[in-house]
Parts: sequence; structure tokens; C-alpha cells
Amino acid sequence: MRILGVIPARYASTRFPGKPLHPIAGKTLVQRVVERCRLASSLADVVVATDDPRIADAVRPYATVAMTRADHPSGTDRIAEVARSIPADAYVNIQGDEPLVDPAVIDAVASLLAGADMTTAATPIHDAGDYANPNVVKVVVGVDGHALYFSRRTIPYVRDLAALPDAAQLASFPFLKHLGIYGYRADTLRRLVGFPVSPLEQAERLEQLRALENGIRIAVARVRHDSIGVDVPSDVARVEALLVARGEK
Repeated sequence: MRILGVIPARYASTRFPGKPLHPIAGKTLVQRVVERCRLASSLADVVVATDDPRIADAVRPYATVAMTRADHPSGTDRIAEVARSIPADAYVNIQGDEPLVDPAVIDAVASLLAGADMTTAATPIHDAGDYANPNVVKVVVGVDGHALYFSRRTIPYVRDLAALPDAAQLASFPFLKHLGIYGYRADTLRRLVGFPVSPLEQAERLEQLRALENGIRIAVARVRHDSIGVDVPSDVARVEALLVARGEK
């Protein structure tokens, strides 16, 4: 199976304009993401999908570039545009703001595509601060390894412990944090973007709910790696400190 890794990279970010080209310890953010993706054994190539010529010009020396429209409602729709011009059997959508993404997570998501239409990853929640944080998306998974639901709310609701502090509730159940990486078979991707934005997707602002609401099952790889993203300029120093601690350049 030929699998492409696709990194959406937009210049116009409300909280951090020009983020993909911001330097992280001497390299741009998007270059660091590309380099991590190239360590994944499952990807035949890495493509940066962008609507901005500044990003395209910066990336061409070290990655394939796909120019896309600027008005896509979600990352999935942007990946689908790439798929129309660069054929493959499957695609993995990798967040463009995670310069420390673990290649093993990419491979785990890609490996599930051998038997699933769509895939993603989740990791255990250990931090009580993440428990009720709506920016930390939770997922519940069935015994067959497929997602039952994703939510910004804490799911499941532990009724008998609801009066206890978050830390106590967190210790009572193996809560899972959803990691924003997706794998799609090519035909599934085409089907998915043919559906309109769904009511659940609109309510939670979670694009993966469009798949569930239309009967596309999502296999979930359980991993130990937690994502570390660059959302705002103040995150840069934190990531650079981690690179130094790891001895990476």
C-alpha cells in the first residue's frame, strides 16, 4: 500500500500568523515536522499542502509541495484536494504544528489502514488539568478498537464520582486523549468530503464527527506518546527547551 504523509500548512493563523515559517532552534517549524515525518517507515513521501507561496517556496528544497485552495472548511478537505492531484492508496494527515511528532505514532496510524477505512490515535490522560479542558479532545473506544465518540467534554461521565475532584475522577477510568492525526484510504477520503458538514461536527467543532455521523468507522491506535504543539508564540521556547534536553538539533 502506497501511503503519503500530508502536512497542512497555513500562513494565516489568528493566534500565530506565519507559524509554519517561524524558527524553532534554527529551523522552521514546518521543516522540523517534515523531518520527523521522514523518520516514519510507512510513508512513501511527505507532502506539504499550503495555500501560501511563501510556505511553498520555503518547503520545496526538502519536501513535495501541493498548492491548495484557501477556503477549505477542514484539514480533511485540504487533504482531499491533495489526493486529487497526487494519487496514492491512502493518506495520513499530520498536524503541521507538532515539531516533536513521534514517527512511531505515524506508523501506528498508517498500519491500521491495512484493515480500516479511517484511522487515528489516542493516548492516556494523566494530567488532571487536561481532564476538563475543552481544548483536549477525548475519545471513547469500543472493544473492537474503533471510536465510539469524540468530544470536548469529558467522556465518559463517571456518575458515581461526579462530586469528587478531577484528579480522583481521572484515576477511576482510563480516559483517552485524542491526537490530531488521521489516516484515510483514498476511497474513504473521497466519500468523506462528499458529505456536508454534519450537525455533530458543527456543534463540537470536530471534523472527525462527520465521519462517525455518516457511518465511517475510525480505528484507534493507542499510543504512549503525547503531542506537543506550537499554538502560540510562547510555545516556541518550551519546544526549544525540549529539543535541547533531548540533544536534538
